[in-house]
Amino acid sequence: MLQCDLFFTHFWSFHALHFLSLQNTTSHSLYHHIHFSFLLRPRKEEGMANTSLSSVAAAIVVLLVSCGILIQECEGQGQGQQPKALPPAGETCNGIFISYDFLKRTKEYPHVKNVTAQSWAFSSTASVLNTGKEVFKAWKLFIEFQHDEILVSVSGGNIEEATEFPASVGNGTTFVGASQPDLDSAINTAQDLTQIQAVIDLTGTQFGVKPPTVPMPKTIKLVNDGYKCPKPTTHKSSMYACCKKDPKAKISVAKKTKFLARQKGDLLISYDVTQVYDDNYLVQVTMDNEHFLGRLDHWNLTWEWTRGEFIYSMKGAFTREIEPLGCINGEAGKYYAGLDFSKVLNCQKNPIVSDLPSEKYNDSELGKIPNCCKDGNLLPILMDPSKSKSTFTMQVYKIPPDLNKTAIYPPEKWQITGILNPHYRCGLPRRVEPVRFPDPRGLEAEVIAISSWQIVCTITKPTRRNTRCCVSFSSYYNDSVVPCNTCACGCDSTKTKKCNPNSPAMLLPAEALLIPFENRSAKTVAWAKMKHFTIPKRLPCGDNCGVSINWHVVSDYKGGWSARITMFNWMTTQFENWFTALQFKKTPRGYQATYSFNATTIPKLNHTIFLQGFLGANYLIALDNKSNPHVPGKQQSVISFTKKYSPNIKIAKGDGFPSKVIFNGEECSLPTRFPVKSGNQPNLVVDLAYQLLFFALAFIITQVL
Repeated sequence: MLQCDLFFTHFWSFHALHFLSLQNTTSHSLYHHIHFSFLLRPRKEEGMANTSLSSVAAAIVVLLVSCGILIQECEGQGQGQQPKALPPAGETCNGIFISYDFLKRTKEYPHVKNVTAQSWAFSSTASVLNTGKEVFKAWKLFIEFQHDEILVSVSGGNIEEATEFPASVGNGTTFVGASQPDLDSAINTAQDLTQIQAVIDLTGTQFGVKPPTVPMPKTIKLVNDGYKCPKPTTHKSSMYACCKKDPKAKISVAKKTKFLARQKGDLLISYDVTQVYDDNYLVQVTMDNEHFLGRLDHWNLTWEWTRGEFIYSMKGAFTREIEPLGCINGEAGKYYAGLDFSKVLNCQKNPIVSDLPSEKYNDSELGKIPNCCKDGNLLPILMDPSKSKSTFTMQVYKIPPDLNKTAIYPPEKWQITGILNPHYRCGLPRRVEPVRFPDPRGLEAEVIAISSWQIVCTITKPTRRNTRCCVSFSSYYNDSVVPCNTCACGCDSTKTKKCNPNSPAMLLPAEALLIPFENRSAKTVAWAKMKHFTIPKRLPCGDNCGVSINWHVVSDYKGGWSARITMFNWMTTQFENWFTALQFKKTPRGYQATYSFNATTIPKLNHTIFLQGFLGANYLIALDNKSNPHVPGKQQSVISFTKKYSPNIKIAKGDGFPSKVIFNGEECSLPTRFPVKSGNQPNLVVDLAYQLLFFALAFIITQVL
């Protein structure tokens, strides 16, 4: 493309100079030179002035025609600046035609010799075209990227998970409609492409594929229920397929409605408009915890306004910052010139909302909203159904051009976080059937919301070194503790000069679990010397977790076994109504009893053991940082198991250790090894086998000799 631009520049310069030289030529020679005498017929009486004017007109025509041809040639070169025309397969498709076109790429900094590590900036487009007879509702296009792609901008659609940019999509992602979730048919629109087609423009970075190889995705397909897509056809830098309705698909027949069906999720947020005016509306936001092990403590909720809206007032919750400057200095300040913005609650594009404390529930100005004011706690239904829902209301003001009662756009990019809770990924708002509320007057009637949107949030598995709790393993048959993994909850790169973030954690004496990691070095080194363990030159870094849990196998006998669980709180925040969940691979049905905690099993979740404190003892207190060394808050109990349902389990080989540990909804990091049966507790079975083998070899040798 660069060569084309340079050629175009030289071409323009040449014709400009040639045009100047032509000003001194005669009319006849000019016409003969450019062969446009049929355009220029100056009358004799107009003389030389008209001749000069004709010369200018002729030169301009030449330049315009030549430049038009040249621009077409330039745009057709390189790696393609425009997506290609619809292939023949699209013309004959009677269904939904999907396509992906790779447009261009540019080598990014830094330039490295390793091909797989070299990054490239790329541009591409994807499209969904309705070539069928029916309206295509809520389209969903899955693109399975395979070159560690990172998207930095998307237009014409949204990532379904509503991920912030830059978004890592190396394993593929699903795109949904933003302003155009439904695609009408050509029959209904006289084939208006703006109504029957969605075009998604993608810009991002990819790795490892250098020219002339074209970095295409592995596949593309629709993920809408009831549609089936064949393997896509790939031709040069294009990939396409014709998706059709699957006649064998079993789809539940629902009543016809203009709304989308409600979906299930781990956390459901409902955005229900209850009152509307031309320039503002009242909305109720409700959060429902639907997961058995999902939880939020002191939640913070945020979103992004897309149409310049601002929050005038709020009940049942509060914004972390009271900020009117965004309105005063923006479009809202121009339109609402007479409004007292000192009374406006928040004008930020991304406000942060938190729950009110419980003592504000009866406050006539801030509270008196059902299911509000719970100190930001959303508990599982299993623990307390009354604390599994949270609600607040707010008055939202709009700006032009959305000044009518029906122009309501819910915010996007919803996110919710807690102190030590699972990671939630929230999708885009989905227009659903309006919610029905009980009549506040106490009558047997229902109040129907004006409009409703649903936001579905799901719990994601924490990535390596991105959790906030960890587990250590120990046992009666080994006096060394397998500690939490190095940097289990992340490591600050500015603090890793004195420790090794990539070195495996060193075995510890049991008493070292009771002191903070920064005070363990001496005990760890002394223990390694006594046990003749290898001591690295640079000791491994700590786990940096706010909560650590020790699982200690206490006994192992013919009919059963037992273990002790201890929780340590290294944070300055206490945990009220805490819970811990345990899952085992080979002993899911062996649970018998817990002696210091309230416990139950959840058969639907692989017989998960659900532990929580008794009433009055349900606090995991905070770290005591006044003592030296600091003393963590602790809770402990013994748990017994039977071998009735799994008589052949091997406790010492890992069957006696949990395969998943969850604290307050957060999945904890587990060690990658187990305590071995050695040290002060020898493995008698192994020793006896060695003795028998020794005597057998001795007998064979004597017989041979």
